[in-house]
Amino acid sequence: MKVRAVKTRKFLPPKDDLFSLIKESFKKKDIKERSIIVVTSKIVSIWQGRCVEKSDKINKINKDKLIEKEADFYLDKKKVAQPWVRLTIKDGILIPTAGIDESNANGYYVLWPRDPFSAAKKLHNFIKKEYNLKDFGVIISDSHTAPLRNGITGIGMAYYGFYPLRDYRGLKDIFGRVLKMTQTNIIDSLVTAAVFEMGEGNEQKPFAVIEDLGNIKFGNFGQKDLLIMDKDKDIYAPLIKSVKWEKSRK
Repeated sequence: MKVRAVKTRKFLPPKDDLFSLIKESFKKKDIKERSIIVVTSKIVSIWQGRCVEKSDKINKINKDKLIEKEADFYLDKKKVAQPWVRLTIKDGILIPTAGIDESNANGYYVLWPRDPFSAAKKLHNFIKKEYNLKDFGVIISDSHTAPLRNGITGIGMAYYGFYPLRDYRGLKDIFGRVLKMTQTNIIDSLVTAAVFEMGEGNEQKPFAVIEDLGNIKFGNFGQKDLLIMDKDKDIYAPLIKSVKWEKSRK
Protein backbone atom coordinates (compact mmCIF):
# COMPACT_ATOMS: atom_id res chain seq x y z
CA MET A 1 0.00 0.00 0.00
CA LYS A 2 1.20 3.51 -0.86
CA VAL A 3 -0.11 6.68 0.79
CA ARG A 4 0.70 10.08 -0.69
CA ALA A 5 -0.56 13.39 0.71
CA VAL A 6 -1.22 16.20 -1.79
CA LYS A 7 -0.38 19.85 -1.15
CA THR A 8 -2.85 22.42 -2.46
CA ARG A 9 -3.50 26.14 -2.41
CA LYS A 10 -5.18 27.56 0.68
CA PHE A 11 -8.84 26.60 0.77
CA LEU A 12 -10.60 29.66 2.13
CA PRO A 13 -13.50 29.90 4.57
CA PRO A 14 -16.34 30.70 4.63
CA LYS A 15 -16.89 29.08 1.20
CA ASP A 16 -14.68 27.81 -1.61
CA ASP A 17 -15.00 25.56 -4.67
CA LEU A 18 -13.87 22.00 -3.98
CA PHE A 19 -14.33 20.78 -7.55
CA SER A 20 -11.96 23.51 -8.77
CA LEU A 21 -9.44 22.61 -6.05
CA ILE A 22 -9.49 18.98 -7.17
CA LYS A 23 -8.89 19.93 -10.82
CA GLU A 24 -6.08 22.32 -9.81
CA SER A 25 -4.41 19.71 -7.59
CA PHE A 26 -4.61 16.51 -9.66
CA LYS A 27 -3.50 15.79 -13.20
CA LYS A 28 -5.01 12.89 -15.10
CA LYS A 29 -2.02 10.68 -14.30
CA ASP A 30 -2.21 11.41 -10.56
CA ILE A 31 -5.27 9.24 -9.88
CA LYS A 32 -5.05 5.58 -10.87
CA GLU A 33 -7.61 2.83 -11.11
CA ARG A 34 -8.35 1.01 -7.84
CA SER A 35 -7.15 3.92 -5.74
CA ILE A 36 -8.87 5.77 -2.91
CA ILE A 37 -8.75 9.50 -2.20
CA VAL A 38 -9.09 10.66 1.40
CA VAL A 39 -10.52 14.17 1.75
CA THR A 40 -10.41 16.08 5.03
CA SER A 41 -13.83 17.00 6.40
CA LYS A 42 -12.77 20.62 6.85
CA ILE A 43 -12.56 21.37 3.15
CA VAL A 44 -15.86 19.57 2.57
CA SER A 45 -17.43 21.85 5.19
CA ILE A 46 -15.92 24.96 3.62
CA TRP A 47 -17.19 23.77 0.22
CA GLN A 48 -20.68 23.58 1.75
CA GLY A 49 -20.30 26.97 3.46
CA ARG A 50 -20.53 25.36 6.91
CA CYS A 51 -18.62 28.16 8.64
CA VAL A 52 -19.59 30.57 11.41
CA GLU A 53 -17.60 33.77 11.74
CA LYS A 54 -15.95 34.32 15.11
CA SER A 55 -16.49 37.72 16.68
CA ASP A 56 -16.69 39.41 20.04
CA LYS A 57 -20.36 38.40 20.15
CA ILE A 58 -19.42 34.71 20.02
CA ASN A 59 -18.01 34.19 23.49
CA LYS A 60 -17.53 30.92 25.35
CA ILE A 61 -21.19 30.70 26.28
CA ASN A 62 -22.29 31.16 22.69
CA LYS A 63 -19.76 28.63 21.46
CA ASP A 64 -21.23 26.15 23.90
CA LYS A 65 -24.66 26.85 22.44
CA LEU A 66 -23.28 26.30 18.95
CA ILE A 67 -21.85 22.94 20.02
CA GLU A 68 -25.14 21.95 21.62
CA LYS A 69 -27.00 22.91 18.45
CA GLU A 70 -24.66 21.00 16.15
CA ALA A 71 -24.38 17.84 18.27
CA ASP A 72 -27.00 15.11 18.20
CA PHE A 73 -26.27 14.40 21.87
CA TYR A 74 -24.01 16.16 24.36
CA LEU A 75 -22.87 15.97 27.96
CA ASP A 76 -23.11 18.76 30.49
CA LYS A 77 -19.73 20.51 30.44
CA LYS A 78 -19.40 20.05 34.22
CA LYS A 79 -19.01 16.31 33.60
CA VAL A 80 -15.99 16.72 31.31
CA ALA A 81 -12.44 16.62 32.69
CA GLN A 82 -11.09 19.24 30.25
CA PRO A 83 -13.00 22.55 30.42
CA TRP A 84 -12.25 23.50 26.80
CA VAL A 85 -13.77 20.30 25.38
CA ARG A 86 -17.34 19.05 25.18
CA LEU A 87 -18.18 15.37 24.73
CA THR A 88 -20.73 14.89 21.97
CA ILE A 89 -22.22 12.35 19.57
CA LYS A 90 -22.80 13.51 16.01
CA ASP A 91 -23.75 11.47 12.96
CA GLY A 92 -23.31 8.31 15.02
CA ILE A 93 -19.72 9.17 15.99
CA LEU A 94 -18.41 9.96 19.47
CA ILE A 95 -16.49 13.17 18.76
CA PRO A 96 -15.37 16.17 20.89
CA THR A 97 -17.26 19.47 20.43
CA ALA A 98 -19.50 18.12 17.63
CA GLY A 99 -16.46 18.24 15.35
CA ILE A 100 -16.35 22.06 15.36
CA ASP A 101 -12.82 23.22 14.56
CA GLU A 102 -10.97 26.53 14.83
CA SER A 103 -7.57 25.53 13.41
CA ASN A 104 -6.66 26.65 9.88
CA ALA A 105 -10.04 28.38 9.78
CA ASN A 106 -8.99 32.05 9.40
CA GLY A 107 -11.33 33.46 12.03
CA TYR A 108 -14.22 31.03 11.60
CA TYR A 109 -15.66 28.06 13.39
CA VAL A 110 -15.76 25.27 10.82
CA LEU A 111 -18.67 22.92 11.46
CA TRP A 112 -18.88 19.28 10.40
CA PRO A 113 -20.14 18.62 6.86
CA ARG A 114 -23.84 18.39 6.20
CA ASP A 115 -24.97 14.90 5.10
CA PRO A 116 -21.40 13.53 4.71
CA PHE A 117 -22.43 10.33 2.92
CA SER A 118 -24.18 12.34 0.22
CA ALA A 119 -21.11 14.60 -0.03
CA ALA A 120 -18.82 11.56 -0.41
CA LYS A 121 -20.99 10.26 -3.26
CA LYS A 122 -20.93 13.64 -5.03
CA LEU A 123 -17.15 13.81 -4.76
CA HIS A 124 -16.79 10.22 -5.94
CA ASN A 125 -19.00 10.76 -8.98
CA PHE A 126 -17.25 14.00 -9.93
CA ILE A 127 -13.72 12.53 -9.69
CA LYS A 128 -14.74 9.29 -11.41
CA LYS A 129 -16.13 11.22 -14.39
CA GLU A 130 -13.45 13.92 -14.50
CA TYR A 131 -10.58 11.40 -14.44
CA ASN A 132 -12.29 8.63 -16.42
CA LEU A 133 -12.06 6.01 -13.66
CA LYS A 134 -13.91 2.73 -13.29
CA ASP A 135 -12.95 1.43 -9.83
CA PHE A 136 -12.29 4.18 -7.36
CA GLY A 137 -13.20 5.26 -3.81
CA VAL A 138 -13.56 8.37 -1.65
CA ILE A 139 -13.38 8.76 2.12
CA ILE A 140 -14.17 11.91 4.10
CA SER A 141 -11.89 11.97 7.14
CA ASP A 142 -11.27 13.80 10.37
CA SER A 143 -8.74 13.57 13.16
CA HIS A 144 -9.99 11.80 16.25
CA THR A 145 -9.08 10.92 19.81
CA ALA A 146 -9.42 7.53 21.48
CA PRO A 147 -10.22 6.92 25.17
CA LEU A 148 -7.16 6.24 27.33
CA ARG A 149 -4.75 7.17 24.51
CA ASN A 150 -2.62 10.29 24.01
CA GLY A 151 -2.60 11.98 20.63
CA ILE A 152 -4.91 11.89 17.62
CA THR A 153 -5.33 9.39 14.82
CA GLY A 154 -7.94 9.45 12.08
CA ILE A 155 -11.53 8.40 11.58
CA GLY A 156 -13.66 7.98 8.48
CA MET A 157 -16.81 10.09 8.59
CA ALA A 158 -18.26 8.79 5.31
CA TYR A 159 -17.21 6.92 2.17
CA TYR A 160 -18.34 5.89 -1.28
CA GLY A 161 -17.16 3.53 -4.00
CA PHE A 162 -15.99 0.42 -2.14
CA TYR A 163 -17.10 -2.03 0.54
CA PRO A 164 -15.98 -0.69 3.94
CA LEU A 165 -15.39 -3.94 5.82
CA ARG A 166 -13.28 -7.06 5.44
CA ASP A 167 -15.32 -9.92 6.90
CA TYR A 168 -13.50 -12.81 8.60
CA ARG A 169 -16.59 -14.37 10.17
CA GLY A 170 -16.83 -18.06 9.31
CA LEU A 171 -13.15 -18.25 8.34
CA LYS A 172 -10.53 -20.11 10.37
CA ASP A 173 -7.48 -18.80 12.16
CA ILE A 174 -4.06 -20.47 11.86
CA PHE A 175 -5.08 -23.13 14.37
CA GLY A 176 -8.38 -23.93 12.74
CA ARG A 177 -10.61 -21.99 15.13
CA VAL A 178 -13.63 -20.49 13.38
CA LEU A 179 -13.80 -16.72 13.74
CA LYS A 180 -17.20 -15.52 14.94
CA MET A 181 -17.05 -11.71 15.18
CA THR A 182 -14.01 -10.27 13.42
CA GLN A 183 -14.49 -7.66 10.72
CA THR A 184 -11.70 -5.28 9.73
CA ASN A 185 -12.75 -1.63 9.48
CA ILE A 186 -11.08 -0.73 6.17
CA ILE A 187 -12.21 2.91 6.34
CA ASP A 188 -10.56 3.85 9.64
CA SER A 189 -7.49 1.72 8.91
CA LEU A 190 -6.82 3.68 5.72
CA VAL A 191 -7.73 7.04 7.21
CA THR A 192 -5.27 6.64 10.07
CA ALA A 193 -2.39 6.31 7.60
CA ALA A 194 -3.75 9.18 5.49
CA VAL A 195 -4.15 11.56 8.45
CA PHE A 196 -0.57 10.82 9.50
CA GLU A 197 0.67 11.87 6.05
CA MET A 198 -1.62 14.91 5.73
CA GLY A 199 -0.64 16.38 9.11
CA GLU A 200 -2.41 18.62 11.60
CA GLY A 201 -0.60 21.96 11.34
CA ASN A 202 0.43 24.11 8.39
CA GLU A 203 1.20 21.26 5.98
CA GLN A 204 -1.66 22.39 3.69
CA LYS A 205 -2.31 18.82 2.49
CA PRO A 206 -6.08 18.18 2.59
CA PHE A 207 -5.97 15.16 0.24
CA ALA A 208 -4.24 11.79 0.41
CA VAL A 209 -4.11 9.26 -2.42
CA ILE A 210 -3.92 5.61 -1.41
CA GLU A 211 -2.74 3.14 -4.07
CA ASP A 212 -1.68 -0.48 -4.46
CA LEU A 213 -4.53 -1.73 -2.32
CA GLY A 214 -5.18 -5.44 -2.09
CA ASN A 215 -8.48 -7.19 -1.42
CA ILE A 216 -10.73 -4.14 -1.84
CA LYS A 217 -14.19 -4.67 -3.32
CA PHE A 218 -15.03 -1.62 -5.43
CA GLY A 219 -18.59 -0.76 -6.42
CA ASN A 220 -21.54 1.47 -5.59
CA PHE A 221 -21.19 1.11 -1.83
CA GLY A 222 -21.88 4.00 0.52
CA GLN A 223 -24.32 2.74 3.11
CA LYS A 224 -24.09 4.41 6.48
CA ASP A 225 -25.26 1.34 8.40
CA LEU A 226 -22.29 -0.70 7.15
CA LEU A 227 -19.91 1.68 8.93
CA ILE A 228 -21.81 3.22 11.85
CA MET A 229 -22.66 0.97 14.80
CA ASP A 230 -25.95 1.43 16.66
CA LYS A 231 -24.90 2.81 20.05
CA ASP A 232 -27.27 0.42 21.85
CA LYS A 233 -25.61 -2.61 20.22
CA ASP A 234 -22.02 -1.41 20.60
CA ILE A 235 -19.76 -3.37 22.96
CA TYR A 236 -19.08 -0.05 24.71
CA ALA A 237 -22.81 0.54 25.27
CA PRO A 238 -22.45 0.15 29.08
CA LEU A 239 -20.06 3.11 29.13
CA ILE A 240 -21.99 5.22 26.61
CA LYS A 241 -25.30 4.64 28.37
CA SER A 242 -23.94 5.13 31.88
CA VAL A 243 -24.07 8.93 31.58
CA LYS A 244 -26.99 11.26 30.91
CA TRP A 245 -26.79 12.57 27.36
CA GLU A 246 -28.71 15.72 26.52
CA LYS A 247 -30.47 15.66 23.16
CA SER A 248 -29.87 18.57 20.81
CA ARG A 249 -32.76 20.97 20.29
CA LYS A 250 -32.44 21.68 16.58
